[in-house]
Amino acid sequence: MSAWLRRLLSDDRLVVRIALHYALLFGGGALLWRTIPDDARRATMAAFAPMLLSDAGALAALLRGDAVTALTPTVASPRSIALTVLGATLGAFLLALPVAWTYMLTRERKGYRQSVVHTLVLLPVVVAGVVVLVKTSLALAFSLAGIVAAVRFRNTLDDSKDATFLFLAVGLGLAAGVELDVAMVLSVLFNVATLVLFYTDFARTPPAVEGERAKRQLERAMAIANRTSQFVARVDEEVLRTLAPAQLDALATRVRRRREEVGADLPSVPELEFDARLLVETTDADAARALVESVLETRVKRWAVEESAHGAGDGDQVLAYHVRWKKGTSPAAVLDAVQAEATPFVVRAEIA
Repeated sequence: MSAWLRRLLSDDRLVVRIALHYALLFGGGALLWRTIPDDARRATMAAFAPMLLSDAGALAALLRGDAVTALTPTVASPRSIALTVLGATLGAFLLALPVAWTYMLTRERKGYRQSVVHTLVLLPVVVAGVVVLVKTSLALAFSLAGIVAAVRFRNTLDDSKDATFLFLAVGLGLAAGVELDVAMVLSVLFNVATLVLFYTDFARTPPAVEGERAKRQLERAMAIANRTSQFVARVDEEVLRTLAPAQLDALATRVRRRREEVGADLPSVPELEFDARLLVETTDADAARALVESVLETRVKRWAVEESAHGAGDGDQVLAYHVRWKKGTSPAAVLDAVQAEATPFVVRAEIA
């Protein structure tokens, strides 16, 4: 058993509901058709399938050898417009229901809007009733065209396939108002074709191509993420600016908590914010600190004390700073400035 057939048998009961709906609709219609008198049957055909009736009458006349009758158009007997509209709209409704179910089934993964489903059911009913009204009057047809042109519908469709379903809904309404048998065939064939394409995954992107495309997208995303300035700027513009102060505090708390959970696998925060570490070995940490930090204020973009001074052996102490370089400033120039400004107290300065 193929994969799509197993999927069909194990899937939602909507497929079974569609099949039972068509079976009851056509089976009940066939049984009811046999019980009505010939005159009522001919009147019904004239109202809902005039093309089929004229073709059948012409064929019978030709078989009898009556060419005049075969070439004379069939004139329907007077009938109530209200009953004709009732039959056309009821037929449009019953034939549009399985179309709406098919739409719900095929859109279940991505989600669908209830308003679109209601439109698929109600639009054929409205169109069928209007078509019955205007198909015998040219003046009414032109009036309807003007009214529709004046009414503007604004609705953005999520998927191009939604437009196909809406176009079918209009077609069902037109067919139900003019030739009901065409609407029956259209409804059945459309649902069968849609379900076959859905369950066979027709035209699905091959896994090899899909994997390669996903790989390229991941590489582009990683490239953007690795450019720290671009990544931070985008997050700041699209996310952080819309948050309230309380939300920012909550976000900062979560970020710190998350970083503590995986702290062993991530670099320290200073390493992410700064470019390098400046180590200054000094004989007098308190005296050298003010001189070194005055140089950093003017020579680097940003700096922070890593830790308190600690011993380096032979009585000397080491001051450690995290620094972020200015554009156009070289690390060697900063080292020279530190050596020059704090000469009495600095033994050695280096970049770690």
